[in-house]
Amino acid sequence: MKKVYTGKTKDVFALDNGNYLLKFKDDCTGKDGVFDPGENSVGLTIDGVGDVNLRMSIYFFEKLKEAGIKTHYISANLEDTTMEVIPAKVFGHGLEVICRNKAVGSFIRRYGEYIEEGADLDSYVEMTFKNDEKGDPLVTKDALAALNVMSEKQYDETKDMTKKITKLVADELLSRGLVLYDIKFEFGYNGDEVILIDEIASGNMRVYKDGEYIDPMTLSKLFFA
Repeated sequence: MKKVYTGKTKDVFALDNGNYLLKFKDDCTGKDGVFDPGENSVGLTIDGVGDVNLRMSIYFFEKLKEAGIKTHYISANLEDTTMEVIPAKVFGHGLEVICRNKAVGSFIRRYGEYIEEGADLDSYVEMTFKNDEKGDPLVTKDALAALNVMSEKQYDETKDMTKKITKLVADELLSRGLVLYDIKFEFGYNGDEVILIDEIASGNMRVYKDGEYIDPMTLSKLFFA
């Protein structure tokens, strides 16, 4: 295998069969030792988080497959914390898609004068460029089209998929007494198809129980209890 990318929470290797292997790590995004899925740098390391993130990703990717939603997932190996995926091109230099059911985190930091923390949002979707130096700037549909990063059709497909996937994840969490506040995804394309890439794990979402925030490791334990 040849390492082709070193990421914050995963490393990527090229396989001889043309697919890629994602190696999950125990690093989490955050700031000053506090986990925050909205941050753009590694803030802490939690032993075992790579394993539970992979387990949760497998669970949800299999659910999405049943629902007919396209992803890059092929298979996974829990022993070495890896997942095999089909090749996919990212939009631009990388695009993050956030779906917000509740106002929290960077949304409140930006718009707190207009809305209270924890207020309901109707599956609000926003996109940001992956750019640490610029703080992952927000980007609009029109800007993405003007910059030739994503067509308007691809934007609409991505937004529609984001809402469907978020509802699936939120429903699964709610059945366990957990409330999804927001979740972060990454999408790419394979040929003409927009597909979900990266992972679906506790490290990429904010979840609350009885009004209290649940950290990633506790969330994973509660989810699989």
